[in-house]
Amino acid sequence: MAAAGSPLIFAVGIIGNIMSFLVILAPVPTFYRVYKRKSTESFQSVPYAMALLSAMLWLYYALLTKDLLLLTINVVGCVVESAYLAIYLVYAPKKATAFTVKLVCTMNVALYGAMVAVLQLCVRDAESRVTIAGGIGATFALAVFVAPLAIIRQVIRTKSVEFLPFWLSFFLTISAVVWFFYGLLMKDYFVATPNVLGLLFGLAQMALHLVYKNPKKKGAVSEAHQVPADEEKNQVQLQQPEEAAHVVAATIHADGEVVRGRGEHDDDALKQSVAVVDIVLPPPEEHPVMPPLEQPAPLPPMRMAVEVV
Repeated sequence: MAAAGSPLIFAVGIIGNIMSFLVILAPVPTFYRVYKRKSTESFQSVPYAMALLSAMLWLYYALLTKDLLLLTINVVGCVVESAYLAIYLVYAPKKATAFTVKLVCTMNVALYGAMVAVLQLCVRDAESRVTIAGGIGATFALAVFVAPLAIIRQVIRTKSVEFLPFWLSFFLTISAVVWFFYGLLMKDYFVATPNVLGLLFGLAQMALHLVYKNPKKKGAVSEAHQVPADEEKNQVQLQQPEEAAHVVAATIHADGEVVRGRGEHDDDALKQSVAVVDIVLPPPEEHPVMPPLEQPAPLPPMRMAVEVV
């Protein structure tokens, strides 16, 4: 089942290696963000643990079938996925760290080690060993495509795909197409079959991006329309006390006539919160007749300044 038997198969396998390599590198921005923020936030370790296990299973299968192209890409996958998990363990909270350690020890060490040991020691027929290893590898290949959908509930609840990387979904979809044709040309249905469902899962993930890629767009538009109204309301509220605080400079004569005027000090007066009213009283001879008092006191002409708060 060597891949180099046909130039077409080899070319498709090379393209498959390139696309799978891009899939492997897709989470790099995610882990760079984890490194910069020193926190894993809401990111989960399950997709990377599953990807590591899948790479380990296909590595074993490639060794059994002597498929060079499967061997090379899965060696790279094992190394890179292990690095991702190491970074995750450094910055994850204690609870997430404990869960990840248990997950890796259970799946990637105990189960994988048990599988390899059983196949190597108990299954004598080489063809049967390849069939069993291929079936297990195909089963876990589906888990790699499904693993990013583990946060679908969070995506729908928050209406955000922040924690579902777009490029990972995109390259998973393209990679599934290429490896499907590679398995078809190689007549290796353990490689071709899981990539059919892998294509469907990849399209589902991309559909989530189309639906929730701009979760706050409508909210931002509505807020933009509300801002002028809020500003106008605030301006009206601010203008009301200013108008109430305007100073009225007036001269009130004894006959009740009010003369309003603006002088050179009006601008300064407008800045004050106190109104000054000048009341001009008539001379004594113009005063109305009052009953005589025991001690009448003359009332000289005078100006009074009354402060009205």
